[in-house]
Amino acid sequence: MNILVINCGSSSLKYQLINSETEGVLAKGLCERIGIDGMLTYQPEGGEKEKSEIAMPTHTEAINAVLAALTNEKSGVIKSLSEVGAVGHRVVHGGEKFTSSCLINDESMKAIEECNDLAPLHNPANLIGIRACQELMPGVPMVAVFDTAFHQTMPDVAYTYGIPYEYYEKYKVRRYGFHGTSHSYVSKRTAEIVGKPYDQMKIIVCHLGNGASISAVNCGKSVDTSMGLTPLEGLVMGTRSGDLDPAIIDFVGKKEGLSLDEMNEVLNKKSGMLGISGVSSDGRDLEAAAETGNKRAQLALDVFDYRVIKYIGAYAAAMNGVDAIAFTAGIGENNIKMRKDVCSSLTYLGVKLDEEKNNVRGEERIISADDSKVQVLLVPTNEELAIARETLALVK
Repeated sequence: MNILVINCGSSSLKYQLINSETEGVLAKGLCERIGIDGMLTYQPEGGEKEKSEIAMPTHTEAINAVLAALTNEKSGVIKSLSEVGAVGHRVVHGGEKFTSSCLINDESMKAIEECNDLAPLHNPANLIGIRACQELMPGVPMVAVFDTAFHQTMPDVAYTYGIPYEYYEKYKVRRYGFHGTSHSYVSKRTAEIVGKPYDQMKIIVCHLGNGASISAVNCGKSVDTSMGLTPLEGLVMGTRSGDLDPAIIDFVGKKEGLSLDEMNEVLNKKSGMLGISGVSSDGRDLEAAAETGNKRAQLALDVFDYRVIKYIGAYAAAMNGVDAIAFTAGIGENNIKMRKDVCSSLTYLGVKLDEEKNNVRGEERIISADDSKVQVLLVPTNEELAIARETLALVK
């Protein structure tokens, strides 16, 4: 069965067509500038990347462009849409309503919509993508795969905030966590690589990209994760502040004459490594600046590493031990120095890095020394494949 995986943003749409039997990617690409002018990127398996300007006033036109590219006589990878057996949609927030992926129907669509206030920038866009696919592919089964679902196994001691409990009862204010599809895939793959039963391992997954989060996976279940009610909590990220004293919002807001909405903008889009460095939110730019002697760029990198080290230590304590630590996502997979610097502060856990094994980018492998008490791995994430697997399990 061929499964189309859709990851829909407010003005963009990522897609992959995956053969569920071989798990090979038949084609992939991106729609950008939806609602502005429209740009389609399309790359068939083994073929050249193609870019074309296509009018995309709405997501319906974007989906239509994707389907046309997949069935194009010259570079298409399928002859007709009848070869698409199902569509898997990434949905950011499932609240407490969804503890796993689900088949999309009127009832589930309504429940997803009820979570919109928990993810106002993401869920409405996800719903638009679903409706566009339903319009253009009637009768094709569709599945919603939630970023938050994997973390719904967290115990109440991990997800409860120290605020009046009535806010949880009335508004469901609690830690939810995100990047769940990645944390699920990487933790399972980690167990496979080291050859141990997933339900008998204590694994810490470090999903480190422009958005970053860490999870504690104990015996196959997420028991804690760094992101919270929203993706703002936790690690210092590209432009997000991560953990901070909530009083800062009131203090700085009054000093600068900023509203709550404006402070929210600062914390989400002007903070993190960008805010500290004043240079960039991209770790590669910061490394280049640091090499020229830019102290704030180096400070941003050091703060990022320090927060990762703290969370790994906290989760090792929460699980009363750790068997494996996995690095994934853009920074985790490609920043050799960051992995080395983080692991050098984990020797108390018995972590011993093999510098030669660590000297790679984006390659799946164990990077710890043979005598390391905790195995350290580099595991490239594959959220699209994880979504395809979840979709197949529900529709076959």
